[in-house]
Amino acid sequence: MQLTAPATGRSTAPARNRDADGMAVASFILGLLGLLVLNIFLGPVAIALAAVSLWRGTSRRGRAYLGLTLGVADLAVLLIAMQISNTVSWSL
Repeated sequence: MQLTAPATGRSTAPARNRDADGMAVASFILGLLGLLVLNIFLGPVAIALAAVSLWRGTSRRGRAYLGLTLGVADLAVLLIAMQISNTVSWSL
């Protein structure tokens, strides 16, 4: 006879995947928001969240890739605006 622990219905895999899904959505939202304000901060955060969520195996891969793309776009918009205005910062 083999003794086993009773099933509790909990597993660490769904919680980890849910965290990765939340990071993918947060990456998308922060990347989108970063196109308007604080792109020097929100762009890298969106890139980092997207990378971590993809590494953890999110089921929302499209949102993670979109957050990654928007994070890179945030930094590109910042660089273009800095080149046009010849300053280190820019405003709307």
